Amino acid sequence: MSARPGRQGGLTFVSRDGEYTADTRPFDLRLFVRLFGYTRAHAGRRNWLLLLVVTRSIQLPMLAWILGAVINGPVTAHDWAGVLAGIAGYGALSLFCQVTLHFRQRLALELGEAIVHDLRRELFDHLLDLPMGYFHRTRVGRIISRFTSDAEAVRLGVQNVLFVTLVQFGNMTIAAALMLYYDWAMFLVVLGMAPVLWAINRLFRRRLIRAQRDVQESFSRVTATVAESVRGVRVTQGFARQDVNAGLFHELVADHSNYNIQVTRNEAVFGPLMELNGQFFLAALILLGGVRVLHPGIGMPVGNLVQFFFLASHFFGPIQSLVNIYNQALMAMAGAERVFRFLDTPPDWRDADGARDLPPIAGRVEFRDVGFAYLAGRPVLHGITFVAEPGQTVALVGPTGSGKTTITSLIAKFHVPGSGQVLIDGADVLGVTSRSLRRQMGIVLQQNFLFSGTVLENIRLGRPTATEDEVREAARKLDCLEVIEALPEGLHTRVGEQGVGLSLGQRQLICFARAMLADPRILILDEATSSVDAITEARLQTALERLLAARTSFVVAHRLSTIRTAHQVLVLDQGRIVERGTHRQLLRLGGLYARLYRQFMLSQEL
Repeated sequence: MSARPGRQGGLTFVSRDGEYTADTRPFDLRLFVRLFGYTRAHAGRRNWLLLLVVTRSIQLPMLAWILGAVINGPVTAHDWAGVLAGIAGYGALSLFCQVTLHFRQRLALELGEAIVHDLRRELFDHLLDLPMGYFHRTRVGRIISRFTSDAEAVRLGVQNVLFVTLVQFGNMTIAAALMLYYDWAMFLVVLGMAPVLWAINRLFRRRLIRAQRDVQESFSRVTATVAESVRGVRVTQGFARQDVNAGLFHELVADHSNYNIQVTRNEAVFGPLMELNGQFFLAALILLGGVRVLHPGIGMPVGNLVQFFFLASHFFGPIQSLVNIYNQALMAMAGAERVFRFLDTPPDWRDADGARDLPPIAGRVEFRDVGFAYLAGRPVLHGITFVAEPGQTVALVGPTGSGKTTITSLIAKFHVPGSGQVLIDGADVLGVTSRSLRRQMGIVLQQNFLFSGTVLENIRLGRPTATEDEVREAARKLDCLEVIEALPEGLHTRVGEQGVGLSLGQRQLICFARAMLADPRILILDEATSSVDAITEARLQTALERLLAARTSFVVAHRLSTIRTAHQVLVLDQGRIVERGTHRQLLRLGGLYARLYRQFMLSQEL
């Protein structure tokens, strides 16, 4: 599917590098409110944290106020008792400040972890509910980056940005209020800083937003390429493409580095400008304060000027801190933007609101004039019509790309028909829930996928509540128990990701046992014996007959020897059923099936 502009969740996205990219400001209030909404589930911790933020915001300016008050009062009056009392009060408040800081940091870290925990759970639940079409369009690395770099950016935003920023702004607000109380005229000089700060921030904000977005997107491309390279390393080495692929990856890494350098260069100018601005205004305060102290008509006490400067340092000090966390804020908001974009990705279709659970079925499958297209205007199925009665085996045969796997995907409701109807026991699949349908189905694919864990755990995927004896019985019915028990630890042998450590045939046998254990009413075998050698395939023929017995089965195979006993063979070509009948009937017909069969037999002889 080609990328196109869209609007989701109140944010506008435009096409970029094949993926929707937000065309909005990272500091979008709606985005912040949505992210902050994840604190509702942790309201107790959040409320205590906000209280500590307010307390911390008051404490730091008060420390400056006490210092100024001691200098302006007891020190000026040479009152030793007052000085000692002031120092004791300053020490007690300092200790209280550190206790507050400890719990503020601790609760912020805990809240950030809790939010990311909830966010990742929601991401994973949404991922599992997306239809197959999304995974066909999206690179794995981009999906992984939502759970890793983007989620981590959100974590840093909560832990290191949000509450630190609130504390710093609180410090500035309290300090400003005290400065206004002491001398409103000098405070006007401080207010004169606001337009300058706004102009500098506006100038660099757009640059940093653009650069940070480029960093996030380039990192996503890097992770996507790494994920593809790991999965395709056998092909890469088999065709000696290491140098070519490495060169392409080096270009991606170089782009990512260049984008990071752009961010760093902008920060390297932004930070010093903000600091210089603060220093300039401190100099202006010294000039104005000196005039007010020395002017005979004003006669401002020196102690008041000192106290004002202590407060001014707490007003200007947070500015540099805010500059330092500005980049983290951009990363956090960009990460949140991408995470919510993923969560807002609407599936190509959903179960209808009134969809009901499918009751136990006999297994009758009917296609009525079904059409389907993965891309609009490019149909892959045209007017498919057939009926599979309960217990029948239907073979789907035809050249690559003729629509065989698409038909099985429609039966399993991985996709829904664009036109026509798919009926299970007379019920339109559009009116039943996907999960209730798939619970009564079993699927064995050409790419036999095994999860990390033991052989026993992988077979139990077909029925998680099954006992070990039931698993053994399922393998025994398939006549493959001795093959599994011959593994180093039998059923308890651990397999790596995607079945690393097992042969292709062993993996396929485990997938067959998984389907047998599930005891489905409808069984789909999509190129299920393509990874099994001829001897193993012959051994499985009798077991497969038991597996297929009393079940409605759909067999997709190029090795036509596996479908000779099918009750019905559907021959497809360019998305249409061009022949149908039994194996013998189609051979006598002398059409496409007969040609395919002759080619198959010739290849066997060679």
